Amino acid sequence: MSSSLNQPLCFVSFQMDLRLLSIATLLGILCFCSAQQEGSDCIKANAQSCGECIQVAEKCGWCTDIDFLKQGESKSARCDELQSLITKGCTKAKIENPRGSTSINKNKAVTNRKKDMAEKLKADQITQIQPQKLTLNLRSGEAQTFKLKFKRAEDYPIDLYYLMDLSFSMKDDLENVKNLGTDLMREMKEVTSDFKIGFGSFVEKTVITNNDTCTSPFSYKNVLKLTENGKEFNSLVSKQQISGNLDSPEGGFDAIMQVAVCGDAIGWRNVTRLLVFSTDAGFHFAGDGKLGGIVLPNDGKCHLENNMYTMSHYYDYPSIAHLVQKLSDNNIQTIFAVTEEFQPVYKELKNLIPKSAVGTLSSNSSNVIKLIIDSYNSLSSEVILENGKLPEGVSITYKSICKNGWVGTGENGRKCSNISIGDEVSFEIAIKSEKCPPQGKSETITIKPLGFTENVEIVLNFICECECSKDGKPLSEMCHNGNGTFECGACRCNEGRIGRLCECSTDEVRTDDLDANCRKDNGTDICSNNGDCVCGTCECKKRENPEERYSGKFCECDNFNCDRSSNKLCGGHGRCECRVCICDANYTGSACDCSLDTSTCLAANKQICNGRGTCECGVCKCTNPKFQGPTCEICPTCSGVCAEHKDCVQCRAFDTGEKKDTCERDCSYFNLIRVKDRDKLPQPADQSYPLSHCKERDANDCWFYYTYAVRNHTEREVYVVDTLAAHDHPRPQGICQVREGENERKVGHGKADHTNKLAFRK
Repeated sequence: MSSSLNQPLCFVSFQMDLRLLSIATLLGILCFCSAQQEGSDCIKANAQSCGECIQVAEKCGWCTDIDFLKQGESKSARCDELQSLITKGCTKAKIENPRGSTSINKNKAVTNRKKDMAEKLKADQITQIQPQKLTLNLRSGEAQTFKLKFKRAEDYPIDLYYLMDLSFSMKDDLENVKNLGTDLMREMKEVTSDFKIGFGSFVEKTVITNNDTCTSPFSYKNVLKLTENGKEFNSLVSKQQISGNLDSPEGGFDAIMQVAVCGDAIGWRNVTRLLVFSTDAGFHFAGDGKLGGIVLPNDGKCHLENNMYTMSHYYDYPSIAHLVQKLSDNNIQTIFAVTEEFQPVYKELKNLIPKSAVGTLSSNSSNVIKLIIDSYNSLSSEVILENGKLPEGVSITYKSICKNGWVGTGENGRKCSNISIGDEVSFEIAIKSEKCPPQGKSETITIKPLGFTENVEIVLNFICECECSKDGKPLSEMCHNGNGTFECGACRCNEGRIGRLCECSTDEVRTDDLDANCRKDNGTDICSNNGDCVCGTCECKKRENPEERYSGKFCECDNFNCDRSSNKLCGGHGRCECRVCICDANYTGSACDCSLDTSTCLAANKQICNGRGTCECGVCKCTNPKFQGPTCEICPTCSGVCAEHKDCVQCRAFDTGEKKDTCERDCSYFNLIRVKDRDKLPQPADQSYPLSHCKERDANDCWFYYTYAVRNHTEREVYVVDTLAAHDHPRPQGICQVREGENERKVGHGKADHTNKLAFRK
């Protein structure tokens, strides 16, 4: 059902038309039923073996108990969430639930090195990332997390290659670059004691250039391989001459590609690699080669002969994406030293090339050394992790823990900024697999900091089978004449066979003859509409709630359609089996809501319901209508009621009688309410509970009148006329007359005797 239908029906107002309300209710029921049939992930997977089950999700386990399945349940019922399997009777020892793990194979500590140390370490002796190799055993859906540490080493070697545009517009710039070698060597000594510099130049593809002026045009020339000799740099650069071309954009991308992939010719070492790209123009990229009739895509390979790029007329310019890949593969960090006019263009390019920087080159390149130093500091103060291509179904997430406790997640989890020399940062990395590769083959991936040669090697092993499968018995007789392997408590069928015991060929499934075996009492419903007929045997449907299930030969039973009490299945005091409640001890009834415990029916005399009733479901049913109360002990209309309560009424109302001295102790069991006259006493016709009218005489032959009643089976209530009377006269006479002061003290003017009542309750 579409959400467009559901959404408005979920918020129907109480004033809506009754017909619409009925439709909404019906649609809600249909949605609920549909959701119920969908089931949990483990159940929906319909796993036919333990290996299939554990690949569904990390929450899924497989019960290996041979006797676990009930009649009508398919093999796939063995695959369920762990708690559900336990609830259904599978012990923890019989549940196969392998877990992933992480082990570190190489864990060399990061290098603590000082620039002024006497002993100089080679680049391959310096460690900036730890650990270096791990092995992860991955269970589908379960992430394995580990920590990587990065420490920026002091005095780390640097290779810098200066790639310069030698088109005519850069003539004055060349003059300032001629002394760059020795000057840059001197400045870089402050950064590292191991520095090499090289030089290359570019103009444009020869098919697009103008040959009439300047030096013959060329695409790219490697002028000087990386060297420690700054004077040699100055000497060779001084001999360079300006060339020319027709259009403004230059062929710099051809040159960058060759610098990146021609490692031997350039002389790159496994150290920090910097490429300074200096120009006052834009650039050509993939597709622009058509201007010269070139249509073949750049192949990303080295084509240097005698230090000249020889295939510029044959291959198109590289694409930006291709260039990014090659720069990353070769750990090259790029510094674009460009004039102010082209800053916006190259800043956009920088956003596409990780670990690159853009600096503003003065019109004559006089500031190039400061630009290089600043850009290097910017690049080296940031570490960005990248990983190689991941196998299908494998994902990776990063979390960075940087300086000052700053934490990054998502894409920011890959990097830390503002790292000074000697600073240490760390990353938490989680790798998860959603499925097993073909044949469960191991895979290897790498993680490395961009621009650095070091990397972390990670071997991924995939948990695709259960341990119990190692003990499987192929062609087992338990699997219908050897049509399967008996493993993990069940049959894993050979190809072309299905069924709980591999008893059926796939060609025989759902034929009319087999369906007849799935109809109860020759009825029309297959498997009671609660299952599927497979090989002549009912395999019951699964429910969304793992606690609920169909069972029985024809799936005619279930454990969720029993009577309920207090909205609880079987009253919460039993279990539902085949739609009948099986009650716990001391409970009975169709919904197990009738307690057999009689302790709640015991009267004060220790008799059940005072001998005047029966105890039903823990509650007294009084058989004598005169008796009331939870234990049939109250009888407000029985003869002797008036005499029974006379002394207490007398002491409470008039402070006289035999219980005068013990009144507070013995007579606090009822509420006393005073009235002025006998006609103010409650009348039986006005009450919804039994009422006794009493007339009693005291020792002075005076009469007093009161009523006795029990409200709500427990609350005793006495109304009393607040004056004594001689004979039946309404007013007191003679000795029965109460003194005025005493009358004022005792008479409550028709109100409840609250003072007396509270005193007795203390």
